[in-house]
Amino acid sequence: MTVLVEHYVSDSRIEEKKTKEERGDGGFMVPKSKETDEFDAPDINFLGHSFRDYENGESERQQGVEEFYRMQHIHQTYDFVKDMRKEYGKLNKMEMSIWECCELLNNVVDESDPDLDEPQIQHLLQTAEAIRKDYPNEDWLHLTALIHDLGKVLLLPEFGGLPQWAVVGDTFPVGCTFDPASIHHKYFKENPDNNTPKYNTKNGVYSEGCGLDNVLMSWGHDDYMYLVAKENGTTLPHAGLFIIRYHSFYPLHKAGTYTHLMNDEDREDLKWLHVFNKYDLYSKSKVHVDVEQVKPYYISLINKYFPAKLKW
Repeated sequence: MTVLVEHYVSDSRIEEKKTKEERGDGGFMVPKSKETDEFDAPDINFLGHSFRDYENGESERQQGVEEFYRMQHIHQTYDFVKDMRKEYGKLNKMEMSIWECCELLNNVVDESDPDLDEPQIQHLLQTAEAIRKDYPNEDWLHLTALIHDLGKVLLLPEFGGLPQWAVVGDTFPVGCTFDPASIHHKYFKENPDNNTPKYNTKNGVYSEGCGLDNVLMSWGHDDYMYLVAKENGTTLPHAGLFIIRYHSFYPLHKAGTYTHLMNDEDREDLKWLHVFNKYDLYSKSKVHVDVEQVKPYYISLINKYFPAKLKW
């Protein structure tokens, strides 16, 4: 798939932004640029901090986020990821619809996210509604936004109650050198793979240009939802699956690292991930979407791209 990305705007902006707000179908106020009428990324989150600010050590929430990454970087090893993919690849935890899974997310809060303390279903709908305004004809992208974080149900007891470090947070490849672009990179020194020679080169166990489909990523909600969608026969385009699996892969889509492992299809799909990421990161808000108002539209998309019941 080839796409000309006309809406992507870098998150490093110098000039002061002039914005207006447009109310979405579910009552969510979408920030808009007065000049372009496109989604306009705000500068600060609801706490008054910069987005993805991991250095504000005075914040109690930030201290918790750093401890999260310490645990994640220590325990996410190549063997751990293989074990998790084998276990959760069985898809034997539950059978339910996509919308039923969305409703389960009312019980989940992501402790790794310094920008959000709202129920996850609100983040999903805020992201989807913001994208829907700017890309009205890309219904697969609306649905991808709705479901991209559904894998966070791994935190719930019925899915094994995995610890936060095994479900959320930025992702990275395992089986090769840990790139310094990863948040709180210093804690990788305690990861057993850091002292394993075969995992300590640029390519590690992979070959250059092998394609990200052949690379093991740190285990979490991204990879789990990717497996659920793929194995249940979704008809979403490959770019949708790419967004689901790599939307937390910030060392790639923000810092531009690990590109040596990509193939041509990855490079095409990355253009869509750049589009998606702006909305995923900057649409987080304390203003809620009216769930019942937008539900019929998203149910229609679920029916178009997924079976009625999925194995999880």
